[in-house]
Amino acid sequence: MRKSRRRRPRPQSRARASWLALAGVVALALLASAYVIYQRRAGNAGQPKIRSLAVLDLKNLSGDPTQEYLSDGMTEALIGSLSRMHDLRVISRTSVMRFKNPQLSVPEICVTAQLIRGATDAHFWSETYDRELRDLFAVQAELAQSIAQKVEGTVTGKEHKRLNAARPVAPEVYESYLKGRFAFERSNSRAAEEQSIPYFELAIKLDPTFALAYVGLATVYDDLSTASVGAPPQETRSKAISAVRKALDLDPDSPEAHTLLGTIQQEQFQWADAEAEYRRALELNPNNADAHAGLAFWMLSQGRTDEAVAWVQRGREIDPFRVSGAELAFTLFQSHRFDQAIHEVCSALAVDPDNAEALLYLGFALIANNQPADAIPALEKAVSVSNGSPTTIGVLIRAYAHAGRRGDALRLLAELEKRRKAGYIPAAAFVNAYLGLGDKDQAFAWLEQAYKEQSNILQFLKTHPYFDPIRADPRFGDLVRRVGLE
Repeated sequence: MRKSRRRRPRPQSRARASWLALAGVVALALLASAYVIYQRRAGNAGQPKIRSLAVLDLKNLSGDPTQEYLSDGMTEALIGSLSRMHDLRVISRTSVMRFKNPQLSVPEICVTAQLIRGATDAHFWSETYDRELRDLFAVQAELAQSIAQKVEGTVTGKEHKRLNAARPVAPEVYESYLKGRFAFERSNSRAAEEQSIPYFELAIKLDPTFALAYVGLATVYDDLSTASVGAPPQETRSKAISAVRKALDLDPDSPEAHTLLGTIQQEQFQWADAEAEYRRALELNPNNADAHAGLAFWMLSQGRTDEAVAWVQRGREIDPFRVSGAELAFTLFQSHRFDQAIHEVCSALAVDPDNAEALLYLGFALIANNQPADAIPALEKAVSVSNGSPTTIGVLIRAYAHAGRRGDALRLLAELEKRRKAGYIPAAAFVNAYLGLGDKDQAFAWLEQAYKEQSNILQFLKTHPYFDPIRADPRFGDLVRRVGLE
């Protein structure tokens, strides 16, 4: 019922560092500003030890908006490297790609890094690096090591080895990868998500050894397999598994790939394997917000709701844009804390009012809080911005039924049935619809179909409030046993 921690509410004003394009010969200057948040040590008030830092976004000063995607990519790369250092807590101020029709034609990159103390706004270190653009990851590695040294962070042997393992990546490969990331991050529907696939495939074609492109491709295919997006899991999940396994073959220490593999294994009811992958990702990168969110949802699947809330809150503290209020709201909803869930998701929607996922979660919580009439506008909007997501329609049917608009509920159900004759509709859509209409036999028939599909909604059998009315039914207990959640 949720995106796989890949697309987060977008938007947000972002402090940036800088690009400077010189006339004729396109040379770039990139300012990576690390805004230092520190804690004072007793007895050393004059020189407090820096324990955490936030990397402000990089800013495009070239005047050409088509170049912004590369500053976004460099920001993410630097955050990724620094966050792997166990002595530092890295807080990302953003994590979402934003660029418009990028055209990569830049041969050189000049990076200037600065460190600024948060309390005084004073600069205490800066350095400039000149490199070919294809050496982007090498620049990232040097930056990360320099910053760690200046803030007294310890780079372990393993971390040092990984940073120095950066290899050149052709500009056209990285460009295609970033375009795929952007297309996926900004999508709100199945059709929009599918537009990102050719970019990742092109990056892989140009460089079959570029692991991140496989992670990107696997992310899209896994997300397409979820009930809220609505592609047939039988067609997409195997492609996701193949791509993420390839990524791990190329880069066994990729926290992104381990997190994604955990997500896929959880959807396939491989509970122990999924937990191991999340924990491996956190071992590799203790600041990985997605791994925190993944483990939170794993805790939900096990019925450990308090731990789930704690894990998702940790993820939000690390990166409030990758682990958004919508995800916290979904976790609170599963924990039957409906008022809190509504508060959190409304805050997320204040930032991104057209986020289909957040609108769906608001509908979930309002219905469960006995406010189905209030849920209807949010769900109708969610249906609109998601280009008619069947699972969202199923929840809207539930809202209509609970609000006394049974005729509207049956009309929408008939439309879903008509669409099913023309193509695939996730079983989850009918599960929600029939539970809302109070038809338990039909709901169980569609739950059985959801089991055959390995629908991601079955992860939450132990906690989802919508299953409360049927928990005492022996058929439900049998289903819980079969998915391994006794």
